[in-house]
Amino acid sequence: MRMPQKQFRCLNITFSYSWTGLLILMICVPIFIKLGLWQYNKAQLKQEIQSSYDASLDHEALSLPTHFDNPDVWKHKKVKIKGYYDTRYQIFLDNQVEASRAGFYVLTPLKIEGRPEYVLINRGWVAGGDTHDELPAIDTPHHSVEVVGLVWIPSKKIFTLESEAQKNQWNVVWQHMDLPRYQVSVPIDVLPIVIKLDSKSDAGGFVRNWQLPANKIATNMGYAYQWFGFAIASILIFLYTSFRKITD
Repeated sequence: MRMPQKQFRCLNITFSYSWTGLLILMICVPIFIKLGLWQYNKAQLKQEIQSSYDASLDHEALSLPTHFDNPDVWKHKKVKIKGYYDTRYQIFLDNQVEASRAGFYVLTPLKIEGRPEYVLINRGWVAGGDTHDELPAIDTPHHSVEVVGLVWIPSKKIFTLESEAQKNQWNVVWQHMDLPRYQVSVPIDVLPIVIKLDSKSDAGGFVRNWQLPANKIATNMGYAYQWFGFAIASILIFLYTSFRKITD
């Protein structure tokens, strides 16, 4: 059944559109705009992170506070801390790629000097073995080290196919950095942050080509312009196909 058309006439120009076309326009344009705003907001958030990171490079590393009432305040700040690595609760973060090669991030808890707490240190990337089940051998300093790095707070929005039983079992290899899960899985007091070891630090680090937000800001902005372009194009196509010149 053909949908009726709505028609308006002015001088020798007629504006005639179908309800189907209007309905499609009313559905598509808001979706395109929403997707564009989503990508734009992602780009803005990454720009804020990049600005915070750039600002941290111009300042001396800060000492970690005694209490973390609001960990988010410390996001992307450069900090320093002294302590001893404890490899008993070291984990490998799986599915990390460097130079097209699969491997792991090595996260080792550091016993903070003069304090009872520990803090997780992301020491960087190491290559995986010939088989996925083969874990790399890790050398770890046994003496006190001074760690300098950026504060990272892992996202709590985690999608995983692991069952609850698997989550409750201790595993050296983790698919995601679930910090609350880690805190309840180990018998030590771990701060609610992770420190990404600075690339210039010699505190037992590995490959540390940390991906900065700026690398993908342009990509997100490109997607945003693309979705906004689709919204504009949809409106223009609707108008172009609706206006007709009367020839009689």
